Amino acid sequence: MSERHVRATHVGHEGAWYAQRDALYSGGNEVTLLTGGDQLFPVMRAAIARAHHEVWLATYIFHDDGAARAMADALIVAARRGVRVRLVVDGFGSKATLPTLRRWFDGSGVALVVFRPIDRWYSWLQPGQLRRLHQKLLATDNEQAFVGGINIIDDRNDLNHGVTAEPRLDFAVALRGPVVAPVAQTARAMWTRAAFGRDWRDEVITLAKSAEPMARARALMRRLRVNTEPDADVPDTTPVRAAFLVRDNLRQRRAIERSYIEALRGARERIDLISPYFYPGNAFRRTLYDAAKRGVHVRLLLQGKLDYRFAGLAASVFYDELLTRGVHIFEYTPAFLHAKVALADDTWATVGSSNIDPLSLLLNLEANVVVRDATFSAALASSFEQAIAVSREVTAPPMPRGWATALRRAFVAWAANWYLRLAGITGRY
Repeated sequence: MSERHVRATHVGHEGAWYAQRDALYSGGNEVTLLTGGDQLFPVMRAAIARAHHEVWLATYIFHDDGAARAMADALIVAARRGVRVRLVVDGFGSKATLPTLRRWFDGSGVALVVFRPIDRWYSWLQPGQLRRLHQKLLATDNEQAFVGGINIIDDRNDLNHGVTAEPRLDFAVALRGPVVAPVAQTARAMWTRAAFGRDWRDEVITLAKSAEPMARARALMRRLRVNTEPDADVPDTTPVRAAFLVRDNLRQRRAIERSYIEALRGARERIDLISPYFYPGNAFRRTLYDAAKRGVHVRLLLQGKLDYRFAGLAASVFYDELLTRGVHIFEYTPAFLHAKVALADDTWATVGSSNIDPLSLLLNLEANVVVRDATFSAALASSFEQAIAVSREVTAPPMPRGWATALRRAFVAWAANWYLRLAGITGRY
């Protein structure tokens, strides 16, 4: 198969996944769960060391501590041996370390760009500045990719509270197979958008012009054992089915939230969900309540050690309602919580960057991987149980019912709506 045909195949595949509003599953994938930077960073550096052609890295935070320096060195070594290395960081999340990053990468061959930089006070006046790049993506040679919630910063380094004894709880996945292509496409699009001001829309238009007609793309994906329906029957010999989802401001505005809600609606036995920032909208809450009502065991693992007090307040205003409806709440106390994962029964799981709050579900650029595989779900479920075992269960809301509780909830709702309107989002959340 010629290089030109291979590239066309990739383009057709990528265009097909973005054209769908729902999760587009592909078979033939390898998906490995990784816990924290202690597990993720060595594997990422090894993938960068193996790269022959391209490395694309997109992250919200790229810090300047030892873990970040080691990752920077890996990128620099790759660039110096002729690999095309492209790095995009968020202008808010990495604002404090940008001078250091520019010094590290200056003249190294690593092309660093900043997504929506905030280098002047009037930068905040530009449209869309509240919509941040919150994805954490790495793709190497269209062969391997990494997706999750882990920033490029030491697990024991908290930006607000300094060095901690225990690492924060967070997850990522290492990927091989057809699901790598859309991850690489997204990382390229984010870098291109930051570098040249081109939007994701331009990337999609480029794909549409160069791809085969959609019918041929669908036929191609069938040959690659892609299943467009989550419940389609798959032979036992087919490796892991996975789908890559983004939340953007074009076709995929609600893709991640919709995938969550569909999976939770289909759950029959259990729902386990971890989110450090938890302020769900009406539809999401109703889905949880309906699941608990039909006998599903619903457990939420939220922050017990708060990094931002308002985040804790926002989650706690729903405690009374959640507990009354049969939802079990746990708070993780050994360290800071940063994981964004969920399980529905034994065959659906997701790992990514998206919290269950309006910033992630309506504003930020996010990325999740959804996996339909019993073995992977078992691995994630084991990690969930370990976290639950060292957490405290909430059996009563932090405040009894009354005017004070109602006032707290009204204040959080007002603040959330004000922020969304400032960002240009209208309508009910």
